[in-house]
Amino acid sequence: MLTLVNLNDYTSTASYHFSTRLNQSPTTATQISLMLTSLFRWNQMGKKMKKVFLFVSFAADLRNTFFVFFPIWFHLRESVGIKLIWVAVVGDWLNLVFKWILFGERPYWWVHETPYYSNTSMPHIEQFPMTCETGPGSPSGHAMGAAGVYYAMVTSILAILLSNKKTLSSSAMYLRGSLWALFWTVQICVCLSRVFIAAHFPHQVIAGVITGMIVAEVFNRQKWIYQASLQKYFNITLFLLSFAVGLYVLLKAMGVDLLWTLEKAQKWCVNPAWVHLDTTPFASLLRNMGTLFGLGLGLHSPLYTESKRSGSAPFRIGCIVSTLFLLHLFDSIKPPTHTAALFYLLSFCKSATVPLVTVSIIPYCLSGAMSLQSKKQL
Repeated sequence: MLTLVNLNDYTSTASYHFSTRLNQSPTTATQISLMLTSLFRWNQMGKKMKKVFLFVSFAADLRNTFFVFFPIWFHLRESVGIKLIWVAVVGDWLNLVFKWILFGERPYWWVHETPYYSNTSMPHIEQFPMTCETGPGSPSGHAMGAAGVYYAMVTSILAILLSNKKTLSSSAMYLRGSLWALFWTVQICVCLSRVFIAAHFPHQVIAGVITGMIVAEVFNRQKWIYQASLQKYFNITLFLLSFAVGLYVLLKAMGVDLLWTLEKAQKWCVNPAWVHLDTTPFASLLRNMGTLFGLGLGLHSPLYTESKRSGSAPFRIGCIVSTLFLLHLFDSIKPPTHTAALFYLLSFCKSATVPLVTVSIIPYCLSGAMSLQSKKQL
């Protein structure tokens, strides 16, 4: 197992990456190295914070948006739940396009291939199960997803609680300050965690946070997503999928191998079992397209129309608890990975089922059960 033993080695790795990728001067590279040295005290805090960073990196995965945040928000405030899906899906789609264009390296493989260490000792970087991502590294998908989703949630909470207040009281100012402080705390933790596990360079997570916030702010201003027809959901899903596949085919025709990172991951990951098919770009693409299309199906299902009549607090709480429990069981079902095409197809279907269950099936079943119980009491 590789171990992270020297902070200066790691920061020099990041600094050289910056200077080669961004054509920075030696002075700027030195400043970045000093900044990172003061910011990351890996030698002192690495062992103590390892479990925290690993948990944060796990929690920042978009899977938790689809399986946790979306069900809760949809049954509490439907519009916020819908917006979260759009922000997460479109944001992750943009992240894929950027990664294919920017060709970002990842520290855990870059450190083995750079000529920078030809005349000096190479730093030892510890790897974890979440380290061995198979796609390009820039911008960070975890940082971009977390920034977009949390930005959408914070701004939605503030809009709900402060919508009727023309002037901000001290309590409102405190609420606003607390929520934004929480937001930035989460973003900093996510960025630190992704750098800690050697999945990203610092500039990649910073780019992810900025881009994610921009995506969320754009969707804060879009009202049509709440009244979008099933045809529009289908058309947008088809467009996003076709654009990504078309870009892949175009770049491949130009001689660009967009799967170059998969070979690097398989070569330099210390444990082959940590290289998963579900971290490939196409797996992410089809999961997102399935989720968006499933949301459209759910919102335009007759079951959704029927169950929408029930809006009591017990009904909403029951929907949240039932959905979270069922989705937790559903998430334990993993598509077979022996055939890539079958895996991608089942990933699309599984992802489409998540919003469909959340939006229509669970509410319909619970509404029917509550109606039956009411009739028995009569």
